[in-house]
Amino acid sequence: MMRFLQRLGKALMLPVAVLPICGILMGIGYWLCPAYMMGGAVAESLGYATSGAAYSAGFFLIKAGGALIDNMAILFAIGVAVGMADDKEGTAGLAGLVSWLMITNLLSTATVGSVAPFMLPLDAEGVISTTSTNYVAFSKIANPFIGILSGLIAGLCYNKFKNTKLPDWLSFFSGKRCVAIVTGLVSIIASVILLFVWPVIFGALVAIGDAIVSLDAVGAGIYAFLNRLLIPTGLHHALNNVFWFDTIGLGDLTHFWAGDTSTTEGINWSLGMYMSGFFPCMMFGIPAAALAMYHTAKPEKKKVAMGILMSAAIASFVCGVTEPFEFAFMFLAPGLYVVYALLYGIFVAVTTVVGFRAGFSFSAGLTDLIFSASLPAAQKTLLVIPLGIAAAIIFYVVFRFAIVKFNLKTPGREDDDDEEEQNVALANNDYTEIAKQVLEGIGGASNVTSVDNCITRLRLEVKDSSLVNEKKVKAVSAGVIRPSKTSVQVIIGPKVQFVADEFKKLVK
Repeated sequence: MMRFLQRLGKALMLPVAVLPICGILMGIGYWLCPAYMMGGAVAESLGYATSGAAYSAGFFLIKAGGALIDNMAILFAIGVAVGMADDKEGTAGLAGLVSWLMITNLLSTATVGSVAPFMLPLDAEGVISTTSTNYVAFSKIANPFIGILSGLIAGLCYNKFKNTKLPDWLSFFSGKRCVAIVTGLVSIIASVILLFVWPVIFGALVAIGDAIVSLDAVGAGIYAFLNRLLIPTGLHHALNNVFWFDTIGLGDLTHFWAGDTSTTEGINWSLGMYMSGFFPCMMFGIPAAALAMYHTAKPEKKKVAMGILMSAAIASFVCGVTEPFEFAFMFLAPGLYVVYALLYGIFVAVTTVVGFRAGFSFSAGLTDLIFSASLPAAQKTLLVIPLGIAAAIIFYVVFRFAIVKFNLKTPGREDDDDEEEQNVALANNDYTEIAKQVLEGIGGASNVTSVDNCITRLRLEVKDSSLVNEKKVKAVSAGVIRPSKTSVQVIIGPKVQFVADEFKKLVK
């Protein structure tokens, strides 16, 4: 299972790499166009411009970044599908998109209302209640969890059916052409299951949220812990609807940005308590945790790790876009992700007690902090500095200790980098000859069931391991590793991609 999760984590690296620049663009956009964040009426009352060149430029940048941030789940559907495919074939990406479109359309409120109206309760006037838990659940079906699920369905279907041979009269649909078709059928089955399962899970989380409202600071901490823990599934939207919006009469976010205060009629909680604690974590904690990951990365991988982690840290600090950081390690080190969520819970509880209050309309980054500081409900905003310093120290120490103590495979520490002998002498660049000799050494094309490669290794699955002649393979490589009975990994070095391409041609 851990091997599967690590493979999934690596597959997510491709779409995750796109997200930091989007977050930075949106942060700049909000600086130029704060009125978009606050809403027209509140912005005008505070003297912020709702038109003009700066407003237009900011609005443009917000939309540019949001084009991908808002459609992150689609990127996951395609990226995970390609990453999970044995040969990283683009056909799998197409199948991932097919699965995403199928599931999100079949489980949209419009479709569910037509084919399964019993799933959507009616209000007193006999029309579908848009405030019911089931309706909200299906309205949030286009989320990262469904994107990852779509990618997994497509990747697994590709690996299983890419070589399917159909009768002559259906031969046009043989091989890779049938992958998207099979993926669509499997996605229909998955949609039927989710039709009944998704609203139950969503509703249970809403009920949990309702139950912890009365716990004050402790409840806020529990909410924050569950909010982060559920990010990979998209089910955090269920809790967000309880605490941030007016699902059960709270609406911490909507009231904060409407200019209300804790003394406003109908507000019986400390306004902003369900948002404030996210600021020290996102602005200071995540950059510190990213620094810990960089410091513990393998020396030869620090530059690669820096590219991922630095951009993720900037996106989190500026505008609270945390997904590039979270998806970079949540599947590689799931235990550490639970600890990460727990740190959020602790800081949100502490922040609630000390009285720091700030709100966000997008997320808890510097941009939202600055513009929410002028709102009536904001309190003790300078406390973010000592709280942030504390978060930075604790996040750094906890992450560094856990990574080193338990040898966690965070970015820059993956198993692919454990070999010291990463350079094979390929002086004549005859990759075809190398591939031929490796193929001969593992028992020929008939003994190969799958071919893949990482940064330095040729990863193979074989039918009969007794046919593998390690001596012959080692003659043209830096070594052979046998992780399991049917797995063979041949250490080639940085030029492994060229050898893998030739190897795939030979086994076709």
